[in-house]
Amino acid sequence: MSADDVASAAIGDARSALLELSHFVHAHPELGYEEFASAEAVAAAAEVAGFSVERGIGSLPTAFRATKGDGALNIAFCAEYDALPDVGHACGHNIIAASALGAAIGLAAVADDLNVKVTLLGTPSEEGGGGKIDLINAGYFTDVHAAMMIHPWPNERLEASCLAVDHFDVIFVGKEAHASAAPWEGINALDALTISQVALALLRQQLRPSDQVHGITLEGGSAANIIPSRVVGRFMARATSSDRLSELRSRVDACFNAGAIATGSTVEINEIGSAFSHMESDTRILAHYRRAAEALGRDFTLDDQGMAKPTISTDMANVSLVVPSIHPLLMIPTSGAVNHQPEFTAACITPAADRATIDGAIALAHTAIAVASDAHLREELLARS
Repeated sequence: MSADDVASAAIGDARSALLELSHFVHAHPELGYEEFASAEAVAAAAEVAGFSVERGIGSLPTAFRATKGDGALNIAFCAEYDALPDVGHACGHNIIAASALGAAIGLAAVADDLNVKVTLLGTPSEEGGGGKIDLINAGYFTDVHAAMMIHPWPNERLEASCLAVDHFDVIFVGKEAHASAAPWEGINALDALTISQVALALLRQQLRPSDQVHGITLEGGSAANIIPSRVVGRFMARATSSDRLSELRSRVDACFNAGAIATGSTVEINEIGSAFSHMESDTRILAHYRRAAEALGRDFTLDDQGMAKPTISTDMANVSLVVPSIHPLLMIPTSGAVNHQPEFTAACITPAADRATIDGAIALAHTAIAVASDAHLREELLARS
């Protein structure tokens, strides 16, 4: 049998375990850095599959590294498993985790023949925080020659337009007062946030098309008859590059300072986790992925037609700046739902989603085999170490 056939057979043998893992993660949604049950489920499944597993890497309790083989070329698959508040796995990280493990199992079946080391990295908190960035900083991508993962989406796409993003909390502090008897004695922190939101809305007229700012109110006061003394908003700002994001943030932060100045309140801006960068997909690896996915019946007509790429942000983008990487979007049927909707959560646990999970595992494994067998690309990847 060919290496592709051996890998596919290994994934086929593991199919029940992979889908059981996907269903378990889906049924136990956990927020970033708190994915204790999910991370352990993926790590334990990797151990059962014969991988050596290190838990709690990079001082992150829910991160792990699973390895098999000792070949010269180290190919890593990234598993995500954090969920979103309220809507659970509305971005399909259960599919990501299971497909990454499946890909690792498939590649491991031919690792010795290809002189490859297989690494499965459990990467927490992609939905803000940035576990992959933590692992980059801790050195866990230093010896990796190529990194890859898939991400479920309503359409099949080779890549998305990944914007650099900051996550941050804005805290306004004023002074309480009776809202009817003596409002002039208070300093209204909610007014400060309101003024800031208006300033942001006016700023949008002058933003570049790819600039984005959005947020929610976490704390807005305690009672209608008390002047709010503390208000907290959570925001995200996105741009095409880290440099452009820095420029955008100077304008955005000025809007919050304006709210503070106008009301007499104080403002504090606290960054959450790490800044996500823009992404640079490796076109050579992506070409191998396309051939592997098309062999499974996947269709990239939207890419061929030049349709606009969907806009996302991910900490896999930061990985792409230090290791040749890909992050293609894997279609699952959603009946019109999009990521981060409850309907997408439901779509990630259907029989069609299960088939996509296995397709994703096979496509990634076959991509890795093609990369390891591409003499010129292999030489270039090894030369980076």
